[in-house]
Amino acid sequence: MFRGISVLNLDAKGRLAIPTRYRDGLLGRDGGQVVITLSDRWDEDHCLWLLPLGEWVEIERKLLSIPTGRQSTRLKRRLLSFATECELDRSGRALIPAQLRERAGLEKRIVLTGQGNKFEIWDEVRWDDQCESWLSEPLDQDGALPIEMETLVL
Repeated sequence: MFRGISVLNLDAKGRLAIPTRYRDGLLGRDGGQVVITLSDRWDEDHCLWLLPLGEWVEIERKLLSIPTGRQSTRLKRRLLSFATECELDRSGRALIPAQLRERAGLEKRIVLTGQGNKFEIWDEVRWDDQCESWLSEPLDQDGALPIEMETLVL
């Protein structure tokens, strides 16, 4: 389970050092194999996903089972076309492909956010801007909250 926020620096080669608290779990799972791709909401957030290979395989299976249509084809192109398998090195670093770094505007300072089964990788400035927007909007701005959210025990 991945949760929390880490502000990190990419090294000169574009490698992300996974924080220690997640490193052993990722190295011990799927042999340290991860997948990095665009997020499913790229048009809104411009962040990347980093997932253990096993989690990616499950998402890929679900994607491929969606009937073909305009929206599903766009989503498949986003996620599948840009998906890149990477292997964490012994130091727990993953090389983010140059094409993905450029698309997401990643240069030096990045934010890694745990999202349960995956991480999001953000440019730090974009993350800060988005946070201000998210935190200032009410959760139910579009109407009623989904019933699943209403029953959360907080």
